[in-house]
Amino acid sequence: MVAHPFLVGLSTVILLGAVLNDVAFRTVPNWIPATLVMLGVGIRMQAGGLALGLLACILLLLSAGFCWHRSWVGGGDVKLLAACGLLARPELTGVMLLEVALAGGALALLYLALGRVVKAPVDACPPGRLRRILWAERHRIYRRSSIPYASAIAAGTLLVLYKG
Repeated sequence: MVAHPFLVGLSTVILLGAVLNDVAFRTVPNWIPATLVMLGVGIRMQAGGLALGLLACILLLLSAGFCWHRSWVGGGDVKLLAACGLLARPELTGVMLLEVALAGGALALLYLALGRVVKAPVDACPPGRLRRILWAERHRIYRRSSIPYASAIAAGTLLVLYKG
């Protein structure tokens, strides 16, 4: 059975919000994974596989939590990945993780390439939210700071949601 398009669409909007927030501030607010869990429960109740979806969510939380403990990923990414494990059909969790990993690799390569060409911002932080975000991102790329991994999580999840 296919999930309700409204729930999938709302999940898409919330995932895009997570991406924007991660790019701008390198955080994923707690309300985003919490809302995705509620939507995931609704999707799994409607499309089937709630018990396996909850199991996938818990296993992803534990394994990604281990990665957080080792400082490999951020805490917001852990919660987001676990919540996304509930959105995807349980049998596609492995595919989702592969898609997330591939998107993360592409994102890392992009940031490595940009790190070779982006110069440090010499001017003060400009006024305006978008300009401030672009200035800060330029500074992060120059310093080879963290990458917004919520982008990879969202991309991998959305690929599975819309393909599967």
